[in-house]
Amino acid sequence: MRAIRYHAHGGPDRLRLEEAPAPCPGADEVLVRQAFSSVNPADWKFRAGWFREWVPQAFPFTPGADIAGTVVAAGPLAAGFTSGMHVAGMVPVQQGGAWAELVAVKAHALAPLPDAISPMDAAGLPLAGLTAWTALFDLGALQAGQAVLIHAAAGGVGSLAVQLAKIAGAQVIATCSATNRDRVAGLGADRVIDYRASDFADGLRDVDLVLDGVGGAVRHRSFPVLRPGGMLVTLDPTPPEPDAATRHGVRMTTAAVAPDGARLAHLAHLMAAGRLRVPVDRVFALEEAAAAHMLSETGHARGKILVRMDRDKDGREGERRGAGLRPA
Repeated sequence: MRAIRYHAHGGPDRLRLEEAPAPCPGADEVLVRQAFSSVNPADWKFRAGWFREWVPQAFPFTPGADIAGTVVAAGPLAAGFTSGMHVAGMVPVQQGGAWAELVAVKAHALAPLPDAISPMDAAGLPLAGLTAWTALFDLGALQAGQAVLIHAAAGGVGSLAVQLAKIAGAQVIATCSATNRDRVAGLGADRVIDYRASDFADGLRDVDLVLDGVGGAVRHRSFPVLRPGGMLVTLDPTPPEPDAATRHGVRMTTAAVAPDGARLAHLAHLMAAGRLRVPVDRVFALEEAAAAHMLSETGHARGKILVRMDRDKDGREGERRGAGLRPA
């Protein structure tokens, strides 16, 4: 099969389109022929070696977490998945493997897609959608009537977080550039702040939750806008200044996401009902993997960056069954 791999940490030029061995799914796994995947910032951060001291990688490494394609076959313990079924899911970023024509994934990490949702529609949903949900509700305990400040609201996680917070009945305050103001307002933000034109913290107080997709100085300046006891959930794994949150009388935690097919199925049904959508910036061919990473590294993508995995653009290349597997 074709796969994107890198053999050492470094820049986008490390990414190579190569022939790689096809995966052999286990008893509780599903073999998926990929149609589309997406870029998540963690993909290029791992490639660049940001986390090499904490998470060693074996080379060659195939990046990618988001899965969206068609079931080829399933192991004997992977119940509920049939050949030809459209599915979406994710593998942990540190495990990788999604930027390939075939991927083996745990059954619990997959969700069948409603008929109204194609793999292309769903390709940007798994990691970003699950991250937004985890940050807002599992960690942030966001409830109807509360106020949430969402930084980087035009990005992959931010754009989904704005919509989910609005569905939950929260007051949504969002930061983005002026270019994205109308886009973010259209997703449901009640107030949009152009971070280049003004200081978001001026006059903003008693916010219940901050979702920080930026880190650094933005994270530090977000503490004063929270109410006493409020929560800041950050997507930036960089350790904060010790006791920074405590000094402001607030709390802080870092969001970590895990595969969850059941929750992803709920998000997919919200999409099918027209209540949630995944904004897409650009779609790259698999051969253009380096360009996809480069766009993500700018930090200015407007929504998700997708990568088309299959050779024919509609994702309907013929199916193959893996040896030793029951037909799905």
